[in-house]
Amino acid sequence: MMQSSARDTSVTRVEFDGDIATIIFNRPEKRNAMNDALVDALDAFFSNPPEGVSAVILRGEGGHFCSGLDLAEHESRKPIPGVYHSRNWHRVSELIEFGGLPVISVLTGAVIGGGLEIATSTHVRIAEPSVRFQLPEGRRGIFVGGGATVRVGRILGADRMREMMLTGRSYGAEDGLALGLTHYAVAEGEGIPLALKLARRIADNAPFSNYLMINAISRIGDMSRSDGMFTESLAAAMSQSSAGAQEGLRAFLEKREPKFR
Repeated sequence: MMQSSARDTSVTRVEFDGDIATIIFNRPEKRNAMNDALVDALDAFFSNPPEGVSAVILRGEGGHFCSGLDLAEHESRKPIPGVYHSRNWHRVSELIEFGGLPVISVLTGAVIGGGLEIATSTHVRIAEPSVRFQLPEGRRGIFVGGGATVRVGRILGADRMREMMLTGRSYGAEDGLALGLTHYAVAEGEGIPLALKLARRIADNAPFSNYLMINAISRIGDMSRSDGMFTESLAAAMSQSSAGAQEGLRAFLEKREPKFR
């Protein structure tokens, strides 16, 4: 049974289904545009996750995931505060990606600009037919500042991302699936049920294995071939000596499902 949380803010609502937390962006009148309060709410949650949470789902209220930066807050931002603002957004995105909790996003409607930057910080992305992926910063006279050149650029490649930004083109769910912007394209209304199903499956993994998958794989992708191989050996050795590996082996020998938690 999902219950509302003391972690609710003016811009987010948090619900729990056992050890799965759902963070709901709750600015439907603004298509859940990303303002400083929303970044702060994500920062507060992922800096100090509730005890016992094993997986997190992100979604938007009112049919849209997130329509990007709330430009009303940035109309007259000066260059130096702008750098600090961007770097803080990078820091919060790193908490989502590398904090150790598996994060699944349910993508509907606008997944634009900063919304796409937040989405690509998550580990599993599910898109419904209404979704529109877009980086329209060129039409606003600005440039991405929440990590898109790294996260979106590495998914699409620099050439395709450049064309996406220059032309302002948008992609739907099926194109997003082919390009890697989403991992699943589902029918309308099927995003949340699939997210809960996948969150349950992931939460039932060995916690330290999840931690290693979240933290090691993308970093190995940044390394040279030989450094990546060596780091993989370290991660494998650490996981194989963990309590999770011991339980996994016992479960296999006893022909039962493992119980890691």
